[in-house]
Formats: sequence, C-alpha cells, structure tokens
Amino acid sequence: MAAKWIELFTGSIEQKKQYKHAQARIEALPAPYAAPAKAFHRYLMYYGGITEGDTLVTMISDFADLWERAAADGTPIRTIVGDDPVDFAETFAQAYSGKRWIDKERARLVEAIAEAERLERP
Repeated sequence: MAAKWIELFTGSIEQKKQYKHAQARIEALPAPYAAPAKAFHRYLMYYGGITEGDTLVTMISDFADLWERAAADGTPIRTIVGDDPVDFAETFAQAYSGKRWIDKERARLVEAIAEAERLERP
C-alpha cells in the first residue's frame, strides 16, 4: 500500500530498477566501448527529454543491448555511430516516441502567442 503512495510521487519503482540495471550494463562495457556509450547516454538524457518511464526504460535498455552486442562482436565504433555521432544519437532517440518535456513547453508557447493575439484585438 505504501509503495503505491510513494510511486504516485516518484514514479514506478520497477522502472527505476530497470533503468539502473540498463545504466549498470552501460557502465560495465569494456574499453573502448564504455566511454562513447556513456557519452551517448548523457546526450540522450539531455536531447531525448522523454518523460514517460516506459519509453525511457525501453530506449536505454535497447541502447545497452546495442553497445553490448557491438563490444561482443568487436564492431568498430565508427561502424556503430557513423560519421556524425550527433545525428546517430538524435536519430536513435527519435525512434522512441512518447511525451517529451518540450511538448509541454511548445504548448505553452503556442498558448502565450494565442493569448497575446486575443489581447491585441479590440
């Protein structure tokens, strides 16, 4: 019962466990895969802006899978990320749809302009 109250304010405890597990998998990658995977993870957290826990956990778990497979196969890093690492990260993040923090800000911006227009009219 208490767990449901806690989750009401903090989000799903199970999702947090899954996220931490995926994050630990990224941390455990061998060199030279660990450093770029950590850098991409950080970028995804800033760029992705995903607010839905299910979507975020799926994205980070899939990301960990990708890097673990690459490390196991010995895939060169440039083969994974291509010539433009930023494009790789942003394309990867865009594959995971869901609500993003920016969606709320976009709606606020549109509403602010609409309200200003209403005030302009006599």
